[in-house]
Amino acid sequence: MTRTSAAPSLDPEAAVAPEPPEPAIAEPPGSEAVATPVAAAPRGRLAILRHAGYVLRSNPMTLVAFVLFVLILVAAIFGSWIAPYDPLQSNAAAALQPPSAAHWFGTDDLGRDVFSRVLVATRLDLAIAFSAVAISFLLGSVIGSLSGFYGGWVDRISGRFIDTIMAFPLFVLAMGIVAALGNSVENIVIATAIVNLPFYARVSRAEVNIRRNAGFVQAAKLSGNGDLRILATQIFPNALPPMMVQISLNLGWAILNAAGLSFIGLGVRPPTPEWGIMVAEGARFIVSGEWWLALFPGAVLMLAVFTFNMLGDGLRDIVDPRQRT
Repeated sequence: MTRTSAAPSLDPEAAVAPEPPEPAIAEPPGSEAVATPVAAAPRGRLAILRHAGYVLRSNPMTLVAFVLFVLILVAAIFGSWIAPYDPLQSNAAAALQPPSAAHWFGTDDLGRDVFSRVLVATRLDLAIAFSAVAISFLLGSVIGSLSGFYGGWVDRISGRFIDTIMAFPLFVLAMGIVAALGNSVENIVIATAIVNLPFYARVSRAEVNIRRNAGFVQAAKLSGNGDLRILATQIFPNALPPMMVQISLNLGWAILNAAGLSFIGLGVRPPTPEWGIMVAEGARFIVSGEWWLALFPGAVLMLAVFTFNMLGDGLRDIVDPRQRT
């Protein structure tokens, strides 16, 4: 009897109940919601910077293009301060001097320092290019995204509008717009933006049209998001990488367009330093042997266009979310 009563009971109800856990200390409301984005934001920025560094290391040409782009930006921002001479000051005694230690790019027929004029002209040419491409990118992206997402009459009307612009030779259309509106920097920006608009409209329409019925779009609709919110936050970021290449290419083309209009007399007026004007003025002296007047402005123009053309692939790889692993 004593041995039987000492045996342990197998009844689960007879088991000793565990001690109740200590009550958790309640955190102030909203503390987690505030801490999570603050902690996630630096990690997201660091991931983008690491990915950008990887793209630059893996593609030497992209790295060279970014270095040249930084140098061009420095020249555009600080060119008027680091120029050794006043780009508008003439000196008849120093006219048509070849490149030397005093004048790296020589002097023009009025004795003005060509290097200083090329350096100061960088700001104006980049300002025209960036302004025109920004306007055409915004308008073209909106038109193309709406037509690709909604289709129907929106797509037909915008398509006919884009086809009308594309029916003209683009440089001839820019010439006509500047000739009709007047010879000024603002009108050059407007003309360049108009002729660049179809590129962004077509690219954005194609990219949005492909993705408008994707699974993540349907999931966003089921979550209660509106069409414009889905278009802006879900579809357009995925359509942005191919447009980065177009932006870079159009920046180079916008610089060429502005220089071409100035070359034929429809752009910036002298004596304002501008690459196209300097090439046009120097072309008159090539036969007589003053080769530096057209060579150096043309070489800088070519280098700028080369830089933006090579920059496109790197920008696409950096902003493409599918490339970030």
